[in-house]
Amino acid sequence: MTLTELRYIVTLAKTQHFGRAAQQCFVSQPTLSIGIKKIETELAVAIFERRKSTVLTTSIGKKIIAQAQITLRQAQIIKELANSDKDQLAAPLRVGAIHTIGPYLFPALVSRLRALTPKMPLYIEENYTANLAQKLQRGELDAIIVALPFAQPDVVVRELYREDFKLLLHRDHPWCDRKYVAATELIDTELLLLGEGHCFRDQVLQACTPLQQAIKRQHSATEGSSLETIRMMVASGLGSSVVPQSSLQGKQLTENLCSLAFSEPVPGRTVALAWRASSVRDKAIDCLLRALASCATVQQ
Repeated sequence: MTLTELRYIVTLAKTQHFGRAAQQCFVSQPTLSIGIKKIETELAVAIFERRKSTVLTTSIGKKIIAQAQITLRQAQIIKELANSDKDQLAAPLRVGAIHTIGPYLFPALVSRLRALTPKMPLYIEENYTANLAQKLQRGELDAIIVALPFAQPDVVVRELYREDFKLLLHRDHPWCDRKYVAATELIDTELLLLGEGHCFRDQVLQACTPLQQAIKRQHSATEGSSLETIRMMVASGLGSSVVPQSSLQGKQLTENLCSLAFSEPVPGRTVALAWRASSVRDKAIDCLLRALASCATVQQ
C-alpha cells in the first residue's frame, strides 16, 4: 500500500462519499475506487460498507483509518523536517480560531503578521474547538486560537490574553443608565445565547453561574447562530446577551444597543494559542506569537 492509497481511505472515511472523496484527492472516482479496493484486497478485510447513497466505515476499518492518519501525519513530519533548513517564513502558515474569536482577531492579526513576515502566506479558518483540535492533530492546521481550558496530547498551549465579558442590552432596558451589573442579577434577565456546540456558550455558563439557574428557571433560552446574529436580536428587543469584549471593539453601538460592564468578580475567558509539540516551524510560530502579542492590547 502507498501513502496515496492511505490518503484515499482517510478521505473516504471523512466524506462518506466516493465522488466527494475523489474530488478532494484530485483523482477520478474509478482511480479512487481501485486504490481502496487494492488496500482491502491486500489486507483481506472490508474497510468500508458500501451503500447506495453513502459509505460507512466498518469496525476494523475505523482502527485502520486511525492508524492511516498517524502514518500520514508522520510522513508529513518527515517532509517538514526536510524543509526545516529552508525558509520557514516563505511557506504558508495555516491558523484556525473559534468562531467567537476569529472575526474580531483575524483582521488585526493578518496585517501585523504580514508586516513581520511579508513573504509568508497566511491561511485562516474559523471552526468549533473540537474540529480545530482534530485538524491540528492531523496536520491540517499549524496552530489554533482557542479559549482555555484546552488540553491535547503532544500539543503546546501558550496563554495570550484575558478577555472580559460584557452585557449587551437594548437601549430601552432600565439597566442602561448603570455603570455595572452583577452576574448574580442575570437570573432575572431574558437571555440570548449561542446554540449548543458553540464553546462560547459553555464559557458564559461557566463564568456566570446564575445563567445556569436562569436557564433552568426559563426552561430554555433564545439561541442564535453567531454573535452578530445575537447582536441583531438584542437590537430588535428580543432580550439581552453576554458577549466578549472584543466583539464590541471598534464598533459603534447602534441607537438600539448599549453595553454594560460586570462588577467584580468580572466573568471572562483566557485566549490561548496551541500548536503541535512536534512542529518544526518554530520560527513561524514565534512570529505568530509576536503578532498575537501586539493584537492582545486591542482585544483587552
